[in-house]
Amino acid sequence: MSSKRVIVTGASGLLGRAVLAGFQQSKWTVMGTAFSRTGTNLVQIDICNKEKTEEIIRNFMPTAIVHCAAQRFPDKVEQDVDGTVRLNVAATKNLANLAAELGAIMIYISTDYVFDGTKPPYSESDTPNSLNMYGKTKLQGEQVTLEANPNHIVLRVPVLYGPVEYLGESAVTVLLHLFYDSEGTKLVSDSEMRYPAHVDDIASICVDLLELKETNADVKGIYHWGGKEAMTKYGMVRDMASIFQLSMSHISPDPNPSQGTSRPQNAQLTNAKLENLAVGKHTPFRVGIESVLTGWVQRKKSEGL
Repeated sequence: MSSKRVIVTGASGLLGRAVLAGFQQSKWTVMGTAFSRTGTNLVQIDICNKEKTEEIIRNFMPTAIVHCAAQRFPDKVEQDVDGTVRLNVAATKNLANLAAELGAIMIYISTDYVFDGTKPPYSESDTPNSLNMYGKTKLQGEQVTLEANPNHIVLRVPVLYGPVEYLGESAVTVLLHLFYDSEGTKLVSDSEMRYPAHVDDIASICVDLLELKETNADVKGIYHWGGKEAMTKYGMVRDMASIFQLSMSHISPDPNPSQGTSRPQNAQLTNAKLENLAVGKHTPFRVGIESVLTGWVQRKKSEGL
């Protein structure tokens, strides 16, 4: 059994599944936790339950924790601020403190939404100024993580996509629905710039950071990783149409800011700090999205859509 032992929270989620697989492939001893979608080989846990969480973590005795669990949908955050604070902040604080007590390093997954998007690109030293409660709670999570132990790691990432259990699991893959709903004209945001990243790339970075930290004590604090292609949601839809030869005659670009919760116009993250450590991986969007959506498009075709 490996002496490298990692707990992945939120291991049933979009990113968590990829992180779990990444550490399993890298010969770590891994425990994945989940709240609802517990499935095979995952430990059911409500990380907002401090006592039960501590019991499970102490029994496993990790050398690292990768904290993926979060309320990550900005509109849902606004509907349940108290619940989001419990999950994104209070539970994070408990995990970070426990990791510090056990001598384990925690990677806290954060977001480009800690920035207001007015002065991109953003480096790790730039001052956050979130426009919404999601970004604010994630920033608070960063703060409690590094207060617990300045040797912990915060990894800020952009909008993510990857193999999904349902199309709405990612703000990128959900766009495929537009092609199969041809009633009326569909307006798609052509305003906010996004830099989508594949979850496998983020998982690879998490593994590499913890491997590197074993020999480099300076690996700590805040790091950024963003995709390398600037795209609006309309641009993503255009790529999907091109790849899968889908009609978008009923889809039009919307130059106005997205409705609902305020989102940054352009929160591009600079990757230089990680790249200087020879850490980083980028899957070109067209390659990644074709791999992710091919099965879904084939299923739609078989249904006669």
